[in-house]
Amino acid sequence: MSQETQNSVAIERLQQRSAEAIRRLVAIMARLRGPGGCPWDREQTLDSLKPYLIEEAYEVLEAMDAGDSREHCEELGDLLLQIVFHAEIAREEGRWDFADVADAISDKLIHRHPHVFGEAEARDAAEVEKNWARLKAEERTKKKGRPGSVLDGIPRQAPALLRAERTGEKASRIGFDWPDAEGPRAKIDEELAELDRAIAEGDREAVFRELGDVLFSVANLARHLRVPPEDALRAALRRFEERFHKLEEKLRQEGHPPGAPAEIERLEAIWQEVKSG
Repeated sequence: MSQETQNSVAIERLQQRSAEAIRRLVAIMARLRGPGGCPWDREQTLDSLKPYLIEEAYEVLEAMDAGDSREHCEELGDLLLQIVFHAEIAREEGRWDFADVADAISDKLIHRHPHVFGEAEARDAAEVEKNWARLKAEERTKKKGRPGSVLDGIPRQAPALLRAERTGEKASRIGFDWPDAEGPRAKIDEELAELDRAIAEGDREAVFRELGDVLFSVANLARHLRVPPEDALRAALRRFEERFHKLEEKLRQEGHPPGAPAEIERLEAIWQEVKSG
């Protein structure tokens, strides 16, 4: 059996397993929401589920950062449950159902990949991104009756650092960007100088504005360096937490009262010891 045939057989089996698994999950959700189902599930609304949708997405990221493959799988299941939950509520209200959700994204993927499902050609990833942006613009025009912005599609509810990265990325699609990382790196120095002036002048409004510009410039540098700023910051926070816990343990061993301020010189000495260890 050729490799291509093996791949086709494997994909067909996966499709069958996936279809059965989705049918089972949709049926379970309908049972939980139906007569005689779970009281908690039955009283949920799309609004009440909002916090859980965000929470489950972050738990997926946490599992990924931890490198826990099994936990990653389970957390994706929890996130999928939220999608099925939303779809079941919408089905009960006569709006749409899970099949409509799957069909909508399938149609969108086919439309935005004409180089795979149509006659168009794309020589590299950059050309794919260019075509993707053009097709999305056409979709926006068709949906809203007017041309949209290349910046459309970035959720305002997303974390600001992630929004900053995505905003710079989208702006770059029409050439509004530095050619390399030297540009945003120099921009950070420029913005820091402006922040220093605002601080020296005691202008709180200017400090607020210039600090935002510094953070936006850092996000743009991260994008050019191909380092996701959200990931980098989460990793920095993990390192800080681990070191700080060790610092606290060292203070406890020295008999320092829990939660009480310590001499800054001693804290700095322990911190350097923890970092070097």
